[in-house]
This record gives sequence, structure tokens and C-alpha cells, in this order.
Amino acid sequence: MTHPTHIRRDHTGVRPLLLDLFCCAGGAAMGYHRAGFTVAGIDKIDRSDHYPFAFRQGDALTVLADLIASGGIRRYSVIHASPPCQKRCALTVGTNNSRGWGGEHADLVAPTRELLEASGLPYVIEQPDGKADVRKDITLCGEMFGLGVIRHRNFELGGWNAVQPEHLKHRGYVRGWRHGEYRDGPYVAAYGSGGGKATVPEMQQAMGIDWTDVREELTEAIPPAFSEWLGRAFLARTPAGAVAA
Repeated sequence: MTHPTHIRRDHTGVRPLLLDLFCCAGGAAMGYHRAGFTVAGIDKIDRSDHYPFAFRQGDALTVLADLIASGGIRRYSVIHASPPCQKRCALTVGTNNSRGWGGEHADLVAPTRELLEASGLPYVIEQPDGKADVRKDITLCGEMFGLGVIRHRNFELGGWNAVQPEHLKHRGYVRGWRHGEYRDGPYVAAYGSGGGKATVPEMQQAMGIDWTDVREELTEAIPPAFSEWLGRAFLARTPAGAVAA
């Protein structure tokens, strides 16, 4: 697959356009925005109350397939996707199925990758550490950005390359109870509830997210610092197959 190396920009002629699939409440979107992108989000659940940029409710893969078929995908420069990784993921802790949290989740990584390749655009697939069949082209950690969470995430890069940053040694434990023992530490557990896990304000501060106070959205989000790093790396990227100077 040949991926284009030129940048398609928004109506201002300044910012490149990024399509954010399975966008949740916009943790990734905010980082890409800070890196210099105009972002449009797609999610099956109505996120319009909290998603900070242009939002369309719909099935992400259906929307992507329609954009490919119509040629509308050519408006964009790059696609970010955070597909559900497996059924009943341990970090998907919500129980209100009417909002889509908790319950059954299909593994959509493979069909997402297939459509992303068909789009012809460079892309990013994001997944939690140890989940699903995603190449670990880049692994990011909150300690790399001085955050109050660890939140390891792996990123598969399609059609472009970036250099893995140094994975800094963690400064201590994640606060909370584990195996009957309470440990304090510089990081909070931004998932679940009870057992010393983070409160909503603690999660907001630890991840740098202040536009939503919905616990389930925060537990699903990636810190904007992660995608800001990726966005800046993309804009300075080496096309796949090329040799960096």
C-alpha cells in the first residue's frame, strides 16, 4: 500500500485534517489539536455533549467505508483509530449498557486495520498494553510526559515511521490496594472505582483532561500528551520505507 506524503489542509489552508475513529470523549483528539490538526470525531455513542471538536454519531467502520467509497476520505491527511480490543476488556468498567459502557465488545482491530489500509492514508491504531493484535511501533507512558498516570498505550503506525522515545523508569507505585496490600505512590489508577482508585478530579488532573467529568469517559481516554507527541511526530515524519537522515 502506498500512502501519500503530502498534507491535506482544512478550509483555512493551515491545519491538516485528521479523522478520529472510535473517538470517545476526545482525549486523543485534544492532543492532535494541540499538535496543529483540525479533528473530526466518529463514535457510535453520542459524545456530542463532551467531545471538544466536530463530532458525528455513527458506526466508525461504516462511516469509514462510506468515506472510502465516496472519495470523501481524500479530505483527510491521517486517521487515528482506537477500536475496542476485546470482549469485556478489564478497563471497560462501566455498567450502563444504554450508554455503551461495559458488557460485550467485539474485537474490531483486524477489520479496522483492513479499512485503514484500503483508505490509502497514513494511520494510527491505539490499544492498551497487552491487548489485541497491534504492532508496538510506539509505546507511550505517562511518566514520559510527567503525568500522574502510567497508562501504557501501544500505537501501530501505518504508512509512516517515528522513533520510539525512551521509556523512563517509573518513580514508584500506582496508588491503591492490590492483593490485600495498600501502596501509595505518585500515580493514580484511572480506571474502576474503590480500592484507592482515582476520583474523577484526580483522573482529570492526572491525565490533563478538563472538558469531561464522566468517569467512564475518563477511564477510556488516553492522555492528550500522548497524541500530541504522535501528531508532532507525524508532521515531522519519515515516510514508511524511507531511511531517516
